[in-house]
Amino acid sequence: MLSISDQKHQWAVVLAGGEGTRLRELTHKIAGDSRPKQFCEFFGGASLLNQTRERIAPLFHQDRTLFVLARAHERFYREQLGEVDDRRKVVQPVNRGTAVAITLCLRIIAEQDEDAAVAFFPSDHHYSNCAAFRESIACGLRLTADYPQSILIIGAEPRSPEVEYGWIQPGRTLVDSLPNPLLRVSRFWEKPTLAHAERLQSRGCLWNTFVTIGTAGAFLELLQATVPQLKRALENVGSTLEFDHVYDKIAPVDFSKAVLARKPARLVVLRDRASGWTDLGSPRRVIDVITRHDIRTSWFAPGRAAGLGVLQHG
Repeated sequence: MLSISDQKHQWAVVLAGGEGTRLRELTHKIAGDSRPKQFCEFFGGASLLNQTRERIAPLFHQDRTLFVLARAHERFYREQLGEVDDRRKVVQPVNRGTAVAITLCLRIIAEQDEDAAVAFFPSDHHYSNCAAFRESIACGLRLTADYPQSILIIGAEPRSPEVEYGWIQPGRTLVDSLPNPLLRVSRFWEKPTLAHAERLQSRGCLWNTFVTIGTAGAFLELLQATVPQLKRALENVGSTLEFDHVYDKIAPVDFSKAVLARKPARLVVLRDRASGWTDLGSPRRVIDVITRHDIRTSWFAPGRAAGLGVLQHG
Protein backbone atom coordinates (compact mmCIF):
# COMPACT_ATOMS: atom_id res chain seq x y z
CA MET A 1 0.00 0.00 0.00
CA LEU A 2 1.20 3.50 -0.78
CA SER A 3 2.20 5.82 2.03
CA ILE A 4 1.47 9.53 2.14
CA SER A 5 5.13 10.24 1.35
CA ASP A 6 4.72 8.47 -2.01
CA GLN A 7 1.80 10.63 -3.03
CA LYS A 8 3.46 13.95 -3.84
CA HIS A 9 2.51 13.80 -7.52
CA GLN A 10 -0.50 11.48 -7.32
CA TRP A 11 -3.93 13.01 -7.86
CA ALA A 12 -7.45 11.61 -7.68
CA VAL A 13 -10.51 12.96 -9.46
CA VAL A 14 -13.97 11.80 -8.38
CA LEU A 15 -16.50 12.19 -11.19
CA ALA A 16 -19.77 13.20 -9.52
CA GLY A 17 -21.49 15.51 -12.01
CA GLY A 18 -23.85 13.06 -13.70
CA GLU A 19 -27.64 13.16 -13.57
CA GLY A 20 -28.23 9.47 -12.80
CA THR A 21 -31.53 9.44 -14.64
CA ARG A 22 -31.89 5.65 -14.80
CA LEU A 23 -31.93 5.47 -11.00
CA ARG A 24 -34.03 8.59 -10.43
CA GLU A 25 -37.22 6.72 -9.51
CA LEU A 26 -35.37 4.54 -7.02
CA THR A 27 -33.48 7.43 -5.43
CA HIS A 28 -36.79 9.29 -5.05
CA LYS A 29 -38.29 6.31 -3.21
CA ILE A 30 -35.27 6.18 -0.87
CA ALA A 31 -34.43 9.86 -0.32
CA GLY A 32 -37.78 11.50 -1.13
CA ASP A 33 -36.29 13.96 -3.63
CA SER A 34 -34.79 14.11 -7.11
CA ARG A 35 -31.13 13.79 -6.14
CA PRO A 36 -28.76 12.01 -8.57
CA LYS A 37 -27.66 8.56 -7.46
CA GLN A 38 -24.17 9.62 -6.29
CA PHE A 39 -25.76 11.65 -3.49
CA CYS A 40 -28.14 8.85 -2.40
CA GLU A 41 -27.54 6.41 0.45
CA PHE A 42 -28.53 3.01 -0.93
CA PHE A 43 -26.67 0.97 1.69
CA GLY A 44 -23.61 1.06 3.90
CA GLY A 45 -24.54 4.15 5.89
CA ALA A 46 -23.16 6.65 3.36
CA SER A 47 -23.96 8.02 -0.08
CA LEU A 48 -22.22 6.52 -3.11
CA LEU A 49 -20.12 9.70 -3.30
CA ASN A 50 -18.93 9.39 0.29
CA GLN A 51 -18.31 5.67 -0.12
CA THR A 52 -16.05 6.54 -3.06
CA ARG A 53 -14.23 9.12 -0.93
CA GLU A 54 -13.67 6.62 1.86
CA ARG A 55 -12.50 3.96 -0.61
CA ILE A 56 -9.75 6.07 -2.15
CA ALA A 57 -8.75 8.12 0.93
CA PRO A 58 -5.84 5.84 1.97
CA LEU A 59 -4.25 6.27 -1.46
CA PHE A 60 -4.42 10.02 -2.08
CA HIS A 61 -3.71 13.11 -0.03
CA GLN A 62 -6.90 15.10 0.46
CA ASP A 63 -5.28 18.23 -1.01
CA ARG A 64 -4.79 16.33 -4.28
CA THR A 65 -8.29 14.92 -4.52
CA LEU A 66 -10.73 16.84 -6.74
CA PHE A 67 -14.49 16.44 -7.11
CA VAL A 68 -16.25 17.17 -10.39
CA LEU A 69 -19.75 18.47 -9.72
CA ALA A 70 -22.65 20.19 -11.49
CA ARG A 71 -23.91 23.53 -10.24
CA ALA A 72 -27.54 22.33 -10.24
CA HIS A 73 -26.68 19.72 -7.57
CA GLU A 74 -25.28 22.20 -5.07
CA ARG A 75 -27.97 21.53 -2.47
CA PHE A 76 -26.93 17.88 -2.40
CA TYR A 77 -23.14 18.17 -2.37
CA ARG A 78 -23.09 21.23 -0.05
CA GLU A 79 -23.71 19.02 2.96
CA GLN A 80 -21.88 15.89 1.83
CA LEU A 81 -18.73 17.81 0.88
CA GLY A 82 -19.11 20.49 3.52
CA GLU A 83 -15.58 20.11 4.91
CA VAL A 84 -13.94 19.95 1.48
CA ASP A 85 -12.10 23.11 0.41
CA ASP A 86 -13.87 24.90 -2.43
CA ARG A 87 -10.65 24.80 -4.46
CA ARG A 88 -11.04 21.04 -4.67
CA LYS A 89 -14.59 21.28 -6.04
CA VAL A 90 -14.67 21.61 -9.82
CA VAL A 91 -18.20 22.90 -10.32
CA GLN A 92 -19.41 22.80 -13.92
CA PRO A 93 -22.29 25.03 -15.07
CA VAL A 94 -23.88 21.90 -16.54
CA ASN A 95 -22.82 18.31 -17.10
CA ARG A 96 -21.30 17.95 -20.57
CA GLY A 97 -20.09 14.37 -20.34
CA THR A 98 -17.03 12.65 -18.95
CA ALA A 99 -14.54 13.85 -21.58
CA VAL A 100 -15.29 17.50 -20.81
CA ALA A 101 -14.99 16.96 -17.06
CA ILE A 102 -11.74 15.04 -17.44
CA THR A 103 -10.22 17.67 -19.74
CA LEU A 104 -11.10 20.47 -17.33
CA CYS A 105 -9.59 18.66 -14.34
CA LEU A 106 -6.41 17.82 -16.22
CA ARG A 107 -6.00 21.48 -17.10
CA ILE A 108 -6.39 22.44 -13.41
CA ILE A 109 -3.99 19.73 -12.20
CA ALA A 110 -1.32 20.31 -14.87
CA GLU A 111 -1.16 24.00 -13.94
CA GLN A 112 -0.24 22.99 -10.38
CA ASP A 113 1.85 19.87 -10.99
CA GLU A 114 3.38 19.13 -14.39
CA ASP A 115 4.59 15.74 -13.10
CA ALA A 116 1.15 14.64 -11.92
CA ALA A 117 -0.15 11.10 -12.21
CA VAL A 118 -3.95 11.22 -12.20
CA ALA A 119 -6.58 8.59 -11.44
CA PHE A 120 -10.23 9.12 -12.37
CA PHE A 121 -13.00 7.45 -10.35
CA PRO A 122 -16.73 7.38 -11.15
CA SER A 123 -18.81 7.88 -8.02
CA ASP A 124 -21.47 5.21 -8.68
CA HIS A 125 -19.46 2.02 -8.21
CA HIS A 126 -19.58 -0.74 -5.61
CA TYR A 127 -16.72 -3.04 -4.61
CA SER A 128 -17.18 -6.14 -2.49
CA ASN A 129 -13.44 -6.17 -1.68
CA CYS A 130 -12.15 -2.63 -1.16
CA ALA A 131 -8.68 -3.83 -0.14
CA ALA A 132 -8.30 -5.59 -3.49
CA PHE A 133 -9.55 -2.46 -5.27
CA ARG A 134 -6.96 -0.29 -3.51
CA GLU A 135 -4.20 -2.74 -4.34
CA SER A 136 -5.13 -2.55 -8.02
CA ILE A 137 -5.05 1.26 -7.92
CA ALA A 138 -1.74 1.32 -6.05
CA CYS A 139 -0.29 -1.08 -8.62
CA GLY A 140 -1.66 1.05 -11.47
CA LEU A 141 -0.08 4.18 -10.02
CA ARG A 142 3.29 2.44 -9.76
CA LEU A 143 3.05 1.26 -13.36
CA THR A 144 2.66 4.82 -14.69
CA ALA A 145 6.40 5.21 -14.10
CA ASP A 146 7.11 2.28 -16.44
CA TYR A 147 4.48 3.24 -19.05
CA PRO A 148 4.37 7.04 -18.89
CA GLN A 149 2.94 7.42 -22.41
CA SER A 150 0.05 5.00 -21.85
CA ILE A 151 -3.31 5.32 -20.16
CA LEU A 152 -4.06 2.44 -17.80
CA ILE A 153 -7.61 1.15 -17.39
CA ILE A 154 -8.78 -1.17 -14.64
CA GLY A 155 -10.56 -4.09 -16.35
CA ALA A 156 -12.73 -6.24 -14.09
CA GLU A 157 -12.93 -10.00 -14.43
CA PRO A 158 -16.49 -10.59 -15.73
CA ARG A 159 -18.98 -12.62 -13.70
CA SER A 160 -21.58 -12.79 -16.45
CA PRO A 161 -22.13 -11.84 -20.12
CA GLU A 162 -23.30 -8.31 -19.19
CA VAL A 163 -24.88 -6.43 -22.10
CA GLU A 164 -24.98 -3.00 -20.42
CA TYR A 165 -21.24 -2.72 -19.76
CA GLY A 166 -18.42 -1.81 -22.09
CA TRP A 167 -15.92 -4.59 -22.72
CA ILE A 168 -12.16 -4.50 -23.25
CA GLN A 169 -10.45 -6.99 -25.53
CA PRO A 170 -6.92 -7.45 -24.17
CA GLY A 171 -3.86 -7.95 -26.33
CA ARG A 172 -0.42 -9.25 -25.46
CA THR A 173 0.72 -9.48 -21.86
CA LEU A 174 3.21 -6.82 -20.77
CA VAL A 175 3.69 -7.74 -17.11
CA ASP A 176 2.64 -11.11 -15.69
CA SER A 177 4.64 -11.08 -12.46
CA LEU A 178 1.94 -9.16 -10.60
CA PRO A 179 -1.20 -10.51 -8.89
CA ASN A 180 -3.09 -8.57 -11.59
CA PRO A 181 -1.36 -8.84 -14.99
CA LEU A 182 -0.92 -5.84 -17.27
CA LEU A 183 -1.91 -6.22 -20.92
CA ARG A 184 -2.13 -4.17 -24.08
CA VAL A 185 -5.62 -3.18 -25.25
CA SER A 186 -6.74 -4.46 -28.66
CA ARG A 187 -10.28 -3.14 -28.87
CA PHE A 188 -13.34 -1.80 -27.05
CA TRP A 189 -16.82 -3.20 -27.39
CA GLU A 190 -19.73 -1.04 -26.21
CA LYS A 191 -22.89 -2.74 -24.88
CA PRO A 192 -22.82 -5.89 -27.00
CA THR A 193 -25.72 -8.26 -27.66
CA LEU A 194 -26.08 -11.18 -25.26
CA ALA A 195 -24.62 -13.64 -27.77
CA HIS A 196 -21.67 -11.32 -28.39
CA ALA A 197 -21.13 -10.74 -24.66
CA GLU A 198 -21.01 -14.51 -24.14
CA ARG A 199 -18.31 -14.78 -26.79
CA LEU A 200 -16.36 -11.90 -25.28
CA GLN A 201 -16.45 -13.52 -21.85
CA SER A 202 -15.33 -16.86 -23.24
CA ARG A 203 -12.38 -15.15 -24.98
CA GLY A 204 -11.10 -13.59 -21.74
CA CYS A 205 -12.32 -10.05 -22.35
CA LEU A 206 -12.83 -7.73 -19.38
CA TRP A 207 -15.48 -5.33 -18.14
CA ASN A 208 -14.49 -1.69 -18.61
CA THR A 209 -14.71 -0.14 -15.13
CA PHE A 210 -13.84 3.33 -16.51
CA VAL A 211 -11.31 3.75 -13.69
CA THR A 212 -8.35 5.21 -15.57
CA ILE A 213 -4.82 6.14 -14.48
CA GLY A 214 -2.01 7.94 -16.25
CA THR A 215 0.27 10.92 -16.28
CA ALA A 216 -1.41 14.25 -16.93
CA GLY A 217 0.76 14.59 -20.03
CA ALA A 218 -0.38 11.23 -21.46
CA PHE A 219 -4.03 12.10 -20.87
CA LEU A 220 -3.66 15.51 -22.51
CA GLU A 221 -1.82 14.03 -25.52
CA LEU A 222 -4.60 11.48 -25.98
CA LEU A 223 -7.26 14.18 -25.78
CA GLN A 224 -5.35 16.30 -28.28
CA ALA A 225 -5.25 13.34 -30.67
CA THR A 226 -8.97 12.59 -30.39
CA VAL A 227 -10.93 15.70 -29.39
CA PRO A 228 -8.57 18.67 -29.98
CA GLN A 229 -11.46 21.11 -30.17
CA LEU A 230 -12.41 20.27 -26.58
CA LYS A 231 -8.94 20.89 -25.23
CA ARG A 232 -8.77 24.24 -27.06
CA ALA A 233 -12.20 25.32 -25.81
CA LEU A 234 -11.19 24.90 -22.16
CA GLU A 235 -7.61 26.20 -22.35
CA ASN A 236 -8.16 29.90 -21.79
CA VAL A 237 -11.31 30.06 -19.69
CA GLY A 238 -10.95 32.62 -16.93
CA SER A 239 -14.01 34.17 -15.29
CA THR A 240 -17.27 32.45 -14.37
CA LEU A 241 -19.02 34.26 -17.21
CA GLU A 242 -16.47 32.93 -19.69
CA PHE A 243 -16.85 29.48 -18.15
CA ASP A 244 -20.63 29.50 -18.64
CA HIS A 245 -20.31 30.85 -22.17
CA VAL A 246 -17.90 28.08 -23.17
CA TYR A 247 -20.07 25.35 -21.66
CA ASP A 248 -23.09 26.66 -23.53
CA LYS A 249 -21.25 25.93 -26.78
CA ILE A 250 -19.83 22.50 -25.90
CA ALA A 251 -21.74 19.39 -26.91
CA PRO A 252 -21.58 16.41 -24.52
CA VAL A 253 -18.57 14.16 -25.15
CA ASP A 254 -18.20 10.65 -23.72
CA PHE A 255 -14.61 9.83 -22.76
CA SER A 256 -14.89 6.10 -23.32
CA LYS A 257 -16.46 6.32 -26.79
CA ALA A 258 -14.86 9.49 -28.17
CA VAL A 259 -11.37 9.10 -26.69
CA LEU A 260 -10.45 5.64 -25.36
CA ALA A 261 -12.16 3.57 -28.06
CA ARG A 262 -10.52 5.59 -30.84
CA LYS A 263 -6.93 5.01 -29.71
CA PRO A 264 -6.65 1.52 -28.17
CA ALA A 265 -2.94 1.36 -29.05
CA ARG A 266 -2.32 4.08 -26.44
CA LEU A 267 -3.96 2.01 -23.70
CA VAL A 268 -3.04 -0.76 -21.30
CA VAL A 269 -5.39 -2.71 -19.04
CA LEU A 270 -4.78 -4.05 -15.54
CA ARG A 271 -6.82 -7.20 -14.97
CA ASP A 272 -8.75 -6.91 -11.69
CA ARG A 273 -9.68 -10.36 -10.45
CA ALA A 274 -10.67 -9.77 -6.85
CA SER A 275 -12.40 -6.42 -6.19
CA GLY A 276 -15.95 -7.53 -7.06
CA TRP A 277 -16.66 -4.38 -9.07
CA THR A 278 -20.23 -3.40 -9.99
CA ASP A 279 -21.44 -0.29 -11.79
CA LEU A 280 -24.67 0.78 -10.06
CA GLY A 281 -26.21 2.05 -13.27
CA SER A 282 -29.67 0.54 -12.88
CA PRO A 283 -32.09 -0.49 -10.12
CA ARG A 284 -31.52 -4.12 -11.08
CA ARG A 285 -27.82 -3.85 -10.23
CA VAL A 286 -28.49 -2.12 -6.91
CA ILE A 287 -30.85 -4.92 -5.89
CA ASP A 288 -28.39 -7.54 -7.14
CA VAL A 289 -25.61 -6.15 -4.93
CA ILE A 290 -27.90 -6.03 -1.90
CA THR A 291 -29.17 -9.59 -2.33
CA ARG A 292 -25.85 -11.14 -3.44
CA HIS A 293 -23.98 -9.75 -0.43
CA ASP A 294 -26.88 -9.98 2.04
CA ILE A 295 -26.71 -6.24 2.78
CA ARG A 296 -29.29 -4.89 5.23
CA THR A 297 -31.05 -1.66 4.32
CA SER A 298 -34.00 0.26 5.72
CA TRP A 299 -35.81 0.43 2.37
CA PHE A 300 -35.43 -3.08 0.96
CA ALA A 301 -35.96 -6.57 2.30
CA PRO A 302 -35.60 -9.92 0.50
CA GLY A 303 -38.73 -10.74 -1.45
CA ARG A 304 -39.68 -7.10 -2.04
CA ALA A 305 -38.09 -6.74 -5.48
CA ALA A 306 -41.36 -7.54 -7.23
CA GLY A 307 -43.00 -4.67 -5.42
CA LEU A 308 -40.51 -2.09 -6.62
CA GLY A 309 -41.89 -0.82 -9.90
CA VAL A 310 -38.61 0.85 -10.77
CA LEU A 311 -37.12 -2.58 -11.41
CA GLN A 312 -39.27 -2.90 -14.48
CA HIS A 313 -37.09 -0.21 -16.09
CA GLY A 314 -33.77 -1.61 -14.87
